[in-house]
Amino acid sequence: MPSAPPRVARRSDRAPRLRWNWWNLLLLVPLLMLVTPWFNHDQPRLAGLPFFYWYQFLYVPIGVICVAIVYLKTRTEPARTGEPDRLPVSDLDVATEGEDRDEGSQP
Repeated sequence: MPSAPPRVARRSDRAPRLRWNWWNLLLLVPLLMLVTPWFNHDQPRLAGLPFFYWYQFLYVPIGVICVAIVYLKTRTEPARTGEPDRLPVSDLDVATEGEDRDEGSQP
C-alpha cells in the first residue's frame, strides 16, 4: 500500500519567525564596541582605568538598555490567548499520517 506523501507546511501556514521592525536597528549599537580602533587609547582615564577598559564597561548597560527597548517595543500579543495549544498526535506525527496504527505497520 503506497504511503501518503508527508505533509509539508506551506509558508502561509506557519507563523513568521522573524519580523522586521525599525526598532531592531538598536541591536546594532552594542556591536559598536567591537570596533576597537575607535577606542584603543590610554587617555582619558577614569578612576585609574584606561579609556579602553571603561569605554567597554560603559557599553554593557548601553547594550542592556538597547535590548530592553527593542523587546518592549516589538513584543506582540500571542496568537491565541487562554488555553495552551493542544495538537492531536496525528498532527504532530507526519510520518504516520494516513496509516492505521492498530495494524502494527513497520516504517
